[in-house]
Amino acid sequence: MPSIYEHALGEEFKRLHPMIQRRFSLSSESGIAAIGKGMMEEVWHGAFYTLPFLYVGAWRSIMFPEQGRNIPFSIRNFAYRDRLGRETVTWIRTFATTRRAVPQRRFDAYMIYSQQRGRIVDYLGTHQHLAVDIDVSVAKNGGLALRSREQRFYEGPLGFRFPLLFSGIAEVCEWFDESSGQFRIEVSVKNRIWGPLFGYRGSFEVEWLPIADVPPELLPKRVESRE
Repeated sequence: MPSIYEHALGEEFKRLHPMIQRRFSLSSESGIAAIGKGMMEEVWHGAFYTLPFLYVGAWRSIMFPEQGRNIPFSIRNFAYRDRLGRETVTWIRTFATTRRAVPQRRFDAYMIYSQQRGRIVDYLGTHQHLAVDIDVSVAKNGGLALRSREQRFYEGPLGFRFPLLFSGIAEVCEWFDESSGQFRIEVSVKNRIWGPLFGYRGSFEVEWLPIADVPPELLPKRVESRE
């Protein structure tokens, strides 16, 4: 079965570096999870007035206010079918922190390919409150580039287009570094008014492990049906 990224990229998928193709070819039928562990050289946030947004994001495992260098990091990608039968890929990112009260932070996302919207939709956080349209493309270095677009907020019967004035545009690039034999990732979230909000960059190695089911603690607390 083609992965959601193969659906989104079509023939362009073949232009990705072979190791990136391997990482993003996971489907619910592959029976494989990609477990990455490494180090973020830098985790950063914007000016002090962006912190309230990051604290709110931390409440639902979206973004967080800590920053630092050489932060231990893991990313867990599982492909499965959600309760609605949609092919879904987890992006469960965990960052160690230097705070005793908060020893780690998570940044959770669940991606599907939406036939309705003709693109990948990324549900952010533990409760999938934010649905974000994602453009995917092949970067010059053979990596996968992702850029966020329109965002929608859903809670119970409430649903509306989330104004970008109160959010940010995310740009992500993941590629394979031949010289180190590691995957590299760089993420930057910016607001057009307030500037840089949050981001990180670093490297990690990946282990491909056979799986039967996604660990329950990695599944969202709520599944949003609206795309």
